[in-house]
Amino acid sequence: MSTRSAIDRVPLALLVLRAIAAPALVVCALVGTAGWILAAIVTFAFLSDIFDGVIARRVGVATESLRFADSVIDLAFYLAAVAAVLVCAPNVLITLRWPIACIAALEVARLVIELAKFGRMAAYHMWSAKIWGITLWLGFSEVFLRGRAGPFFKLAIIMGLIADIEGLVASLLLTTQQRDVRTLWHALAREAGR
Repeated sequence: MSTRSAIDRVPLALLVLRAIAAPALVVCALVGTAGWILAAIVTFAFLSDIFDGVIARRVGVATESLRFADSVIDLAFYLAAVAAVLVCAPNVLITLRWPIACIAALEVARLVIELAKFGRMAAYHMWSAKIWGITLWLGFSEVFLRGRAGPFFKLAIIMGLIADIEGLVASLLLTTQQRDVRTLWHALAREAGR
């Protein structure tokens, strides 16, 4: 195998490792693993999410299917993180159940609309979603390290609401599936340019 083909496989390898990290996080929580290890798994997932895209673009393998897999694996990983919080610090989810339920409802609404309109989940990679990813990393790490929700976890909830509302509105406005829609403004500009 040439060096070039090995480098081309790095983004996929990072996706696979992040997919494996999801159930590993839940299992670690179930067996009572130290919070710093759970935070380290979340940190690995966050960094792999950054670098799989950077490397894929740099080596020219950023395909539509890789982007879609990235979005699906992100969703699966953060659902696993919620399950791990349920095991380690259920009070966090109980205390913040209503805003978390709003995020879940927005996610489901987006999925239903996107499947109906585009036949698949949209992978816009909006800036608000990227900021949400940063706050999720900080927020989940904070919960695993401290055993309770602090300012980062609460900020993650706020960013989740913002990102999901922006994505939902974009999905309602766009007539065709788009990729790399950075903001709602960009979605409006694309529709106006049709």
